[in-house]
Amino acid sequence: MNLARPYLRLPAVAVQPGTTPLPGYQPRFRPENSIRIISWNLLRLIGATVRDVVHLIHQEKPDLLLMQEATVDIDALPTLIGGHYARSPLPGRIHGVACWSPWPYRRPPMTCTLPSGTLIRRVAQIIECGPFTVANVHLSHGQLLNRRQLRRMSQLLPYRAAILGDFNLVGPTLIRHFRDVGPRAPTHRMADVLPIRLDRCLIRGLTCVEQRVIDNYASDHRPISVRLEIIPHR
Repeated sequence: MNLARPYLRLPAVAVQPGTTPLPGYQPRFRPENSIRIISWNLLRLIGATVRDVVHLIHQEKPDLLLMQEATVDIDALPTLIGGHYARSPLPGRIHGVACWSPWPYRRPPMTCTLPSGTLIRRVAQIIECGPFTVANVHLSHGQLLNRRQLRRMSQLLPYRAAILGDFNLVGPTLIRHFRDVGPRAPTHRMADVLPIRLDRCLIRGLTCVEQRVIDNYASDHRPISVRLEIIPHR
């Protein structure tokens, strides 16, 4: 991975020891060159609970679950369902980005600092998924700043990569060489009135063969699901 060292630090919450998924949960068979990813903003404290997350895992059986606004309560996830889990809080905040998988990570997920605004310092979570890398992001609300954060991620990631999460972004991403392949349906209702697509998936060196929004209203965001495959070198 070509990651500039000044932008990395270890997860503030240690990676939970990996365990086999508990009885009652059977991960589906995953082809070597394919991965199904779900991304969900949980809405800290008043949104989706760890039990809601467990229900989603049982229902959808993702290979990788990315979460935003995950609090310490979500750290109980591997105790409830097993698997492999890590959380990276935003500095000075009670929530952050987190990931879970029934499969072992190639190496422990890392935390990458992003360009920050005046109020909130942002981080991204970097997960190596075999032959490609996934970034889990919760970007700033400022439309210039969140695009600058995406540009930083695009510079740090290897060629085969995906960026998923809550982009807080309106309109095109304007990130060269990355394609926006996530579902086009709204994922959030702004001020409980205006439907808007804030949760996105950008890819480079990959192809998206499935994408949809999952109908789950435990949070103010609905989860998005994508299945990504590797584009062979020509």
